[in-house]
Amino acid sequence: MRRVIQMSEADWSRRVMDYAKLMGWRVVHVRPAHTEHGWRTPYEGDSGLPDLIMARGGRTILVELKSDMGKLTAEQQAWLDASDGYCFRPRDWDCVMELLR
Repeated sequence: MRRVIQMSEADWSRRVMDYAKLMGWRVVHVRPAHTEHGWRTPYEGDSGLPDLIMARGGRTILVELKSDMGKLTAEQQAWLDASDGYCFRPRDWDCVMELLR
């Protein structure tokens, strides 16, 4: 039985980004900003853009970060399906380390 790791999305994002950088990946985190109209992520194009864009050695991956219980939207899944895309969850930390190694 897998143990569920509880951590905030901010802590999870930081852990993944720190490890990716340690392994030589270039990382961009697309984060929403709070505006007078609520939370917005300013970009143009298809909705559902994953949280992280990572590149190393000619390979680019897209990563959506979710809690262990978080659900992907249809738009997020479409991005992952159309690319070298992944959904990273805290319970999958061993797999994340293997992929980014």
